[in-house]
Amino acid sequence: MKTQLTLCAFGLAFVTACADSGANYQPILDGVPTAAYKTDLAECQALARNQKQFDQETMGAAVLGAGAGAALGEVDNGDALGGAIAGALAGGVASAVDVNERRKAIVIECLQGRGHRVVG
Repeated sequence: MKTQLTLCAFGLAFVTACADSGANYQPILDGVPTAAYKTDLAECQALARNQKQFDQETMGAAVLGAGAGAALGEVDNGDALGGAIAGALAGGVASAVDVNERRKAIVIECLQGRGHRVVG
């Protein structure tokens, strides 16, 4: 049981770290970067990274997944803990993917708002 809890904690920490990867996005530009591009990119990435409500959403999804997984695991085979771990990881991963895309979109829109020709 200790091993399962340790794996769950490690998995949730990993999922939360992955959710931040969208803030590190390096966009594709149409044309040559301007002199201000590197500074603007760093500022836009910091803006995306500082949206802490996304981290809370990921943790909330993991908790909801754990609850649903525990209930299903208990009903299916009497293994509520195993179901909770699987549910927490599934909920956390799904939310982390969404958060990653939202942070990437912040970087793109921020750069476009600063006049950079970002195409992807």
